[in-house]
Amino acid sequence: MAELQRPTLCCCRKALTVPSKSCDGGRPLGHCRLVDIASASNFHSFKLRHFHLDLHLNFALKRMTGWQVLELLPLQPGLQTLVLDTHPSLHIHSVDCKVPGGGGPDAVLPLTYRVEPFTDYGASLHVSLPASPPLRPHRAFQITVRYTTTDGPAIWWLDAELTCGRTRPLVFTQGHSVCNRSFFPCFDTPAVKSTYSATVRVPEGVTVLMSASRSAYSKQDRVFQFSMEFPVPAYLVALVAGDLQHADIGPRSRVWAEPCILTCAVSKLGGSVERWLGVAEGLFGPYVWGRYDIVFLPPSFPIVAMENPCLTFIISSILESQEFLLIDVIHEIAHGWFGNAVTNATWEEMWLSEGLATYAQRRITTEAYGEAFTCLETVFRLDALHRQMRLLGDNNPVSKLQAKFEQGVNPSSLMNLFTYEKGFCFVSYLSQLCGDIKRFDSFLRAYIEQFKFCSVVAQDLLDFFLGFFPDLKESCVAQREGLEFERWLNGCGPPLCEPDLSAGGVLTCPVQRLCEVWGGEDPDTKTIATFDLSAWSTFQTVLFLDRLLDRSPLPHGRGFLTFTFMQLRVKCLAQGHKGSKWGLNLGLLVHKRVCYPLGYYHPGFLFIDCHNTMLHILHYIFNVVSNVVFDRSQWSNIKGCAY
Repeated sequence: MAELQRPTLCCCRKALTVPSKSCDGGRPLGHCRLVDIASASNFHSFKLRHFHLDLHLNFALKRMTGWQVLELLPLQPGLQTLVLDTHPSLHIHSVDCKVPGGGGPDAVLPLTYRVEPFTDYGASLHVSLPASPPLRPHRAFQITVRYTTTDGPAIWWLDAELTCGRTRPLVFTQGHSVCNRSFFPCFDTPAVKSTYSATVRVPEGVTVLMSASRSAYSKQDRVFQFSMEFPVPAYLVALVAGDLQHADIGPRSRVWAEPCILTCAVSKLGGSVERWLGVAEGLFGPYVWGRYDIVFLPPSFPIVAMENPCLTFIISSILESQEFLLIDVIHEIAHGWFGNAVTNATWEEMWLSEGLATYAQRRITTEAYGEAFTCLETVFRLDALHRQMRLLGDNNPVSKLQAKFEQGVNPSSLMNLFTYEKGFCFVSYLSQLCGDIKRFDSFLRAYIEQFKFCSVVAQDLLDFFLGFFPDLKESCVAQREGLEFERWLNGCGPPLCEPDLSAGGVLTCPVQRLCEVWGGEDPDTKTIATFDLSAWSTFQTVLFLDRLLDRSPLPHGRGFLTFTFMQLRVKCLAQGHKGSKWGLNLGLLVHKRVCYPLGYYHPGFLFIDCHNTMLHILHYIFNVVSNVVFDRSQWSNIKGCAY
């Protein structure tokens, strides 16, 4: 903790014109009035310049108590009400206002307020603003909200037995998509960005980390202080506190974890993070956030990873698979440019974050590990996309890139493979239109520079694209028959086209050949024996199993061989959820009613999905092929994995 004694870098519906470089409240100036039906706030009436949190963490009561100070500028005269997003689990104690006076001390005025229901994932805080002294447009004033949080969807209090070390409790927050309104009152929309700071008081022996660019620690007072000097949306404000230790893994990267897994985390990542950051900077321009630290969280973390600026949150279970760890961390690094620096202005266009980040992730892996590796991972994911498409049908509206949803629908329900993979295919199509991938890299660098720290809609991206490539605009590529931009965005079904993945044939062709031999009427065991499965990567193994499942039912008598083969799969993908933690994790997810649907394919989340896939295959082998009852308790004992 000696390094934290002084301030240091943190450890831790359409736009009509291309906007100018400057931004207003996180939105490009060219925006028309933006509608975000997932927010009850009147964010379009104010500019949020900064906010400060002052919190005390009580692990015994599982509460955070304190206050928030918002520095606001009215954007029009005569505003009488401020409306913030909040949650029934967040208890408001008082609200007051400080308005600059005319030459004298600033007046602090108590304000009346009321909380009204909004949706099942939030509420609205209505604050009556003072009539005297009057609020003047573009003149700052401060609102202070004193509150206590309880068991809201953003805040996860873990008892000691739910942590990796099982010795001390831990708490973390998860704000995506609309959960942070239960952490602090806010404009809970990605359209609004601001800087923030925080003071956090904790019991002795607890380390606090936040998604902030600077931090300091007073050991005597047990107070941590944080500052994020770059504007971020509310959902990217994150906190974790518990028994955490760190190790440096690069000049600007540090791994944080519970002591029992820190050595493993460091050995898995080594010096790779700095290499990946360097490759990304060569492609997309400077990494603007200063630090890129990673904190490994217990298996109760509800998703695999979260791209909180300066401090990626990632589930510790992923340490069991080197390849999924690699892909997932690189994906979160890519979010430093796409999603964090430039953000989707509404949740209805989440592909602007995830589709672009997936494209950027694959550009990084291509430069770092070669085209074949990237194509294998892409084939694996696109297979899953088409599998989901067969389940949902070609006309399901969730397959749209501009997915419209009604008020009351949790935006997290839109997190699916289309957000990632159909978005990736559209971005890949744009790169193909350029004729040279390096030219498209240059466009993405310019796009980041133009919209850095802003929130955008799809039209901003596409207008800037056509402005950057005037020859493409003149040739009317946006209206090319069958591949119209509008059809990409608002058409249901699979991607209109997919990138050429033939470079991955050296890795995918053996998988397909074995699948064909295995699924044939009379498989040749000698031919099967020629395949060296021990040399296969995790992605090859999982791709084979998924394609084998697609061919089910398997011919009679193939069960034992399949079970033997899948034991390789278990070591890679199942051991991360040992003992009772997995069952407890599922219980937490149900208890907190957080909406992370099965279609939520965050890179790395696939290892959980594939684990379920294998259980389905095993169930088929034992019950259908071998006429043996599949005893899940025996599976748990054999593989150390609770199901």
